[in-house]
Amino acid sequence: MKIINKLYIKNNEAKIIREIISGKVFIYPTDTIYGIGANAKKDTAVNKIREIKERETKPFSVIAPSKKWIKDNFLIDNKIKQWIGKLPGNITLFLDKKELSCVSDEVNPTDDSLGVRIPKHWFTKIISKANVPFITTSVNKSGHSYMRRIEDIDSAILNSVDYVVYEGEKANKESEKIDLRKN
Repeated sequence: MKIINKLYIKNNEAKIIREIISGKVFIYPTDTIYGIGANAKKDTAVNKIREIKERETKPFSVIAPSKKWIKDNFLIDNKIKQWIGKLPGNITLFLDKKELSCVSDEVNPTDDSLGVRIPKHWFTKIISKANVPFITTSVNKSGHSYMRRIEDIDSAILNSVDYVVYEGEKANKESEKIDLRKN
């Protein structure tokens, strides 16, 4: 595990983008709380996050690499277009997939919907440049409090990730969840 910051990423952007694409696991900041994530197209990366969080089948949400990616992969109507227009921001949209292979089946093993967000945060721009959907879930074991400071992280979690992108304490709450699924 390597603790890095915005300056490190700026100076090593190409390397970090390659690491994201390859499936490395990151703890990273968002506009709300810290998340734990990896390339959502890689089964092994998604399953590693499941193991870290001790989370069996509950679906994960993803950070979309772009609004275009959302429009290409989900069933979109005018109401959903309006919500997409509010991104980036501290909302997670729950949508029905039209392109089932847009993420690993391991992201949501229970149905064909997905939580999608685009945080208003500089780290999201790195994910966008990697051009892959990226798991976004709170940094904690299922059922426990989520990380606000690096000192809050369970050592088993800390030792299981590849990178921690740290920018100090975050005292925010999780994103607002907007269910736009038809089912």
